[in-house]
Amino acid sequence: MSTPHPAHPPQLAQANTDPGFKVPGAAPASAAASAPASAPASAPAGVEVAPLPGAPVTDTSARELAIGSGVFLVLLVVFFFVRNAFSHHLVRRRVAPASAESAAWLLFVGLSFLSAAAVLAMLNAGKFLTFAVTGTLIVAGILALVGALLAGRR
Repeated sequence: MSTPHPAHPPQLAQANTDPGFKVPGAAPASAAASAPASAPASAPAGVEVAPLPGAPVTDTSARELAIGSGVFLVLLVVFFFVRNAFSHHLVRRRVAPASAESAAWLLFVGLSFLSAAAVLAMLNAGKFLTFAVTGTLIVAGILALVGALLAGRR
């Protein structure tokens, strides 16, 4: 058995009265007594700022990112097979092979941009559903699809 060192007397255990959580807007009695008299009593303790009105502030977890990345990779594999089928379809319609390949790659890029916008919007709408992110991906995807249609007509 260890005995306490005489230079360090044992401290008395203090009762832990902290419940571990705080109710928003409720301040402890000691904080209310130490608050300055100029502050209004009904002022809120803090304000939560959301990126979009009505959207909750959330952080994208690693699990959600992994699932979103997996879905996007599966879509890329599917789009690659669609690209091959589209290229062969255009060659059978007597489109030059170089034009058919260009149109097929533009189709692949367009579908990839549109699916990236959809996956990002589903992952975290408050963070990624903005004109700078989603709008750019959608515009680039639509332009690539239009380019695929125009290149496939020659």
